[in-house]
Amino acid sequence: MKYSSTRGKAPAVSLGAAINAGLAPDGGLHVPETLPQLPLQSFDADDSLARVAARLLGPFFDGDDLAAQLGPICAEAFAFPAPLKPLADADDYLLELFHGPTAAFKDFGARFLAACMRRMPRASSQRPTTILVATSGDTGAAVAAAFAGLADFHVVILYPDGRVSPRQAHQLGCFGGNVSALRVAGSFDDCQAMVKQAFADNALRALVPLSSANSISLGRLLPQMAYYANAALLHLRDRDEMLNFVIPTGNLGNAFACILARACGLPIARIVLATNANRTLHDFFAGAAYTPRPSVATLANAMDVGDPSNFERLRWLYPDDTELRRHFTMDAIGDEAIRATIHSRYAAHGEIVCPHTATAVRTLEALRQEGVAGAWAAVATAHAAKFDTIVEPLIGRPVAVPEALAALLARPATAEPLAATYAALRAYLVGNRRNSGDNGLV
Repeated sequence: MKYSSTRGKAPAVSLGAAINAGLAPDGGLHVPETLPQLPLQSFDADDSLARVAARLLGPFFDGDDLAAQLGPICAEAFAFPAPLKPLADADDYLLELFHGPTAAFKDFGARFLAACMRRMPRASSQRPTTILVATSGDTGAAVAAAFAGLADFHVVILYPDGRVSPRQAHQLGCFGGNVSALRVAGSFDDCQAMVKQAFADNALRALVPLSSANSISLGRLLPQMAYYANAALLHLRDRDEMLNFVIPTGNLGNAFACILARACGLPIARIVLATNANRTLHDFFAGAAYTPRPSVATLANAMDVGDPSNFERLRWLYPDDTELRRHFTMDAIGDEAIRATIHSRYAAHGEIVCPHTATAVRTLEALRQEGVAGAWAAVATAHAAKFDTIVEPLIGRPVAVPEALAALLARPATAEPLAATYAALRAYLVGNRRNSGDNGLV
């Protein structure tokens, strides 16, 4: 399969080339030229998340050098579960995606991307690739964990200083070695804009080989379809009905993966989106023109995005805005409602959710109040222990810390300050190359 640009002004490329490049040369995002339709019976023998992933992604890897290694890639990336856990209310579930090494859903995509990239052929003289990533909280740690210790890669993480949770910030700075964390004096949108400028800077890329690990990367996006497919298939086999999803979203990558899985024929019914006080997408789905705006800081900081990159992919799939609005609805949940949801779910049912998951749970509660029927899964994107300073005062008890997260929090952490300008980032990348003897490593 070949991959073209959402903007239609760049030649189609192989999957491996698209993963390596990050952005398309015309500034667009890579998308498959065709969407495979996968018969449900083709998954009958697939009894694990990794096997479902390999079956689902096979057509997307067709014709690429990585196709023969897709099975081992999936085995590495999907080595931990994504269970569908019942909530207190009948027919309501949590799809728990936080059982990986950094306790967030992004572990799946980051590990998949790293497994792909380390299998790609490299010339003996090729300089290490700099994996440049902007993060609003969880992406950076997942990418760092996936690429840590790989000699052919240097991870550079940009995050908005003071706008991630303390434990998220600690994770971002605790890896060292081939991972560098930069705390930017600005917003996530500033970080994301700086990364995009770097990828558009051909002179820089001639000096510093770059690749992306944000949700713009196909290596991150495609594997995220797998846990939606797996949950939907398991539910269909068990209950003989299709599953609906409420997905918290900021940059729209995780949600678009579910949308893409449904477009490929997986048994997914409705998809409803939830966000925080950053209302760019909410207002669009309510009928307003799509208008990017500066992001605002919220309790659900990983969704503090004012110009979601993957909206470009969503418009590629649904080019007509009227049709797009017919297919999706979106709820916007403010901080007070997030707090109330965290408190009430624990008080009533003993359920502990992170602020991002709380937006999906609150949206599901509203759907039920409207009389919406069917089986629904709210997507739990991160473990509540990553947001202890928010969650613990609301539930009145400590949140147990997963073992893998505890190990990261026990390490020392450091991050370098960076101005929120592209000039500052460019100078850092070029200076880092020179200071490291042109090997791309710190």
